[in-house]
Amino acid sequence: MANEGSYEAASKRSDEIAADLEVHPEKYTMLTGDRPTGRLHLGHYFGTLKGRVELQEKGCRTNVLIADYQVITDRDTTEHIQDNVYNMVMDYLACGLDPNKTMIYCHSAVPACNQLMLPFLSLVSEAELQRNPTVKAEMEASGHELTGLLLTYPVHQACDILFCKGNVVPVGRDQLPHIELTRTIARRFNNRYGKVFPEVDALLSDVPLLPGLDGRKMSKSYGNYIGLTDEPNDMFGKVMNIPDELMVKYYRLASTESVAKIDEIEAGLAADELHPNKVKRALARNIVAAYYDEAAAEAAEADFDLKFKAHGFPADAPVFDADLTPGEDGMVYFAKVIVDAGAAQSVSAARRLIDEGAVRVNGEALAAKSYNLASESLKGAEVQVGKKKFFKLA
Repeated sequence: MANEGSYEAASKRSDEIAADLEVHPEKYTMLTGDRPTGRLHLGHYFGTLKGRVELQEKGCRTNVLIADYQVITDRDTTEHIQDNVYNMVMDYLACGLDPNKTMIYCHSAVPACNQLMLPFLSLVSEAELQRNPTVKAEMEASGHELTGLLLTYPVHQACDILFCKGNVVPVGRDQLPHIELTRTIARRFNNRYGKVFPEVDALLSDVPLLPGLDGRKMSKSYGNYIGLTDEPNDMFGKVMNIPDELMVKYYRLASTESVAKIDEIEAGLAADELHPNKVKRALARNIVAAYYDEAAAEAAEADFDLKFKAHGFPADAPVFDADLTPGEDGMVYFAKVIVDAGAAQSVSAARRLIDEGAVRVNGEALAAKSYNLASESLKGAEVQVGKKKFFKLA
């Protein structure tokens, strides 16, 4: 991370750029992007995508890179990468990025971008790369050893920025070392070969991060995210699963309610004048309506009530043709049936769910240790595992 002195200087310069962007957006070329590792979520939208759309609409020359080559920096496979690229483009368009105003492109589609690596690598020393704190953080997060690609990752990012003559990059504080190295590379290149590249400035974001459903950073890796393309029912259910202490933050960062209304909600919760469940349901309706419409929000709430409030059984639950052949004792090992139906990852996990009272058969929670059930009692039975998994036995 950048030291306090360099951070203060970068922050001051960022404020100056933000003010100038309001008056002279045509002076700025912005580069930002994402690695196509999966579908985007609300954390992406409120953390970066919303800001990109705002810069685009102000008239800044906006470039968004889908960094497909950089997927192999810390991953052993490129499986599904093409689908991920297509899905990412669709997410971008849905969020408001306009291909008539913003250039969206992939590494693999522009070989010239990657050809800058050779001259740029000649302008930095190994010691400078080794000192970059972001490289160390990426290595620790990935669990991989320090490969040549990971070591030179900041140089590859410099190629991305300077290829399009970018002079401003929206980043968080942790990315400032990358920007500083990009400035160094541009300056050294210009000194050696003549003025070609602009020196780059950081546009620091002051937007708080939207936390995941469990309070940690929202991430696909943690499974604690709300996807931009989640179905209304799933989106509603996920919002209802956030801890009560995160409700106000979600209202402020992810809802369409006014600041005054949110202040009123916060005060009401603090004074125990509002019931947290009702407040959370209103939040879930608001978020679903923002991405779909009011009718979808109402339908999602009704589905939630059917599944979780009234303990009803969804009419569209899948039918599973399980092997219900009994053993010599006339019983079926039901923990294995749960696994075979895809409702638990392992028999031990299924047994644990049963012991926790999280498995219901025909609306009744199984008692602890009820791993074996009578075959006759299971024919046509409606099974609920946890809060969200349902199936009906043939």
